[in-house]
Amino acid sequence: MTSDKQNFQDETAASPTQRDDVLRLGAEELHVSKKNVVAGRVRVSTVTHKHEELLDELLAHEHVEIDREPIGRRVDAMPEIRTEGDVTIIPIVEEILERSIVLKEEVRVKRVRDTEHFHDTVTLRSQEAVIARESPDDSTT
Repeated sequence: MTSDKQNFQDETAASPTQRDDVLRLGAEELHVSKKNVVAGRVRVSTVTHKHEELLDELLAHEHVEIDREPIGRRVDAMPEIRTEGDVTIIPIVEEILERSIVLKEEVRVKRVRDTEHFHDTVTLRSQEAVIARESPDDSTT
């Protein structure tokens, strides 16, 4: 009995190319395909938040003061524009009939800088994204 089992195992272990009495009738093949499945949805929306903040700043303003100073003095040539401290002096001349130059007046332009404290309440905004996940059963299409 031992010899029969030995022969059976030897026959089944032999490859099909070694045995002439084995016919190959069919073989299984594997085909793989992909399909998109909706597993859920995501809804993204933005929310804007507002909050008030107090603005407290020192603002600077600049304006000019103009003075006209009569001179009435004869000069030999056209005077140049000049600066004395923070005042710019612009000479105004006039020719008279006797062909001499008379310094009629000087316009004095002075820059004055003022500051004031400024208080106000301003509204500041910030945004955030809100993400809500929905299951496929919750979809309303």
